[in-house]
Amino acid sequence: MTSRLTRFETALSGLDRKGRRRRLEAREGVDFASNDYLGLAASPRLAAAARDAIGRGVPIGAAGSRLLRGNHPEHEALEAEAAAFFGAERALFFGAGFSANVALIQTLPERRDLLVHDELIHASVHDGLRGCRAEIGCAQHNDPQTVEDAIKAWRGRGGLGAPWIATESLYSMDGDRAPVADLIAIAERHDGFLLLDEAHATGVLGEGGRGLGAAFEGRDCLVSTHTCGKALGVSGALVTGPAAIMDFLVNRARPFIYATAPSPLIAAVVRESLRIVADEPERRTRLASLIAIADRKLAALGLPGSGSQIQPVILGQNARAVAAARRLRAAGFDCRAIRPPTVPEGTARLRVSLTLNVAETTVDALFDAIGAELSEAAA
Repeated sequence: MTSRLTRFETALSGLDRKGRRRRLEAREGVDFASNDYLGLAASPRLAAAARDAIGRGVPIGAAGSRLLRGNHPEHEALEAEAAAFFGAERALFFGAGFSANVALIQTLPERRDLLVHDELIHASVHDGLRGCRAEIGCAQHNDPQTVEDAIKAWRGRGGLGAPWIATESLYSMDGDRAPVADLIAIAERHDGFLLLDEAHATGVLGEGGRGLGAAFEGRDCLVSTHTCGKALGVSGALVTGPAAIMDFLVNRARPFIYATAPSPLIAAVVRESLRIVADEPERRTRLASLIAIADRKLAALGLPGSGSQIQPVILGQNARAVAAARRLRAAGFDCRAIRPPTVPEGTARLRVSLTLNVAETTVDALFDAIGAELSEAAA
């Protein structure tokens, strides 16, 4: 038995030597690690919505795929409300943002097409690329010109299909924003499409918390992924876009067709989450004040702030990032280290996530502690 496990143990030992081994750790300290940006995961309104749905007889399990008996009125009600909320023609509910992105990348671009993705795009897109039928191109981070150059070069080689551009609207590790308007313009100019992953922007940024592509929702060139497990505080993902594309996904997207449908109970709770985002704009205002504090504190330390709820403090070496996170957790701050391959080599970091689960004074205290870490390391 031991010999059969040797290859796994050897691989884990190698990760240890590189400072890359991942371990599950219990929650402890104040939340500077989660994606619960609006503090909705434990919201009394969401709990009440769950109780009400159970009282109405909404089942917990779907008991089948959407194309079999798993399609429930709660799924359809959520999709109708989501389409109206985001301003899209249609919406389709997936069990997770990861599977939604894989579905889009593997289903929509066809063999004669081109897919150009940002070099820092999420792992879910990279997994989707393994089964993508289109030609693949990689663009420099947040550089629209390299996207357009890739499309022009492809056309020059005789490319006849449609170009697809894949980007995150707010990047999960750097907290910076994509040039969405420029990318939309490129997609329209070349009769193409933009696949926009709004995972970390939905609920937080854009008009009414509808994401950084809100001004462009409803255009036939835009397909967006709005995850429900981050600022919305629940789970699953809503893909929005033209009705023809949503119907195509229902017919061709294997992660949709062959997966058990998301819980109807969760669908009912996500509906309430969208209503909270619409009803309580003060949550975004409070989060913006925390972001402003973080930006000021980082500027005082001689570091750039991201201007978003995701604030990276790049330390470089894996061991240094892990040790700093450990000391911060010992001081009562749950702030995690992020290492390659999640981020590029040499950019291991503390990923500070700002949520409404913390007070302004606690944000101050965290960055004071980070400043002390940086001073000690420089001494």
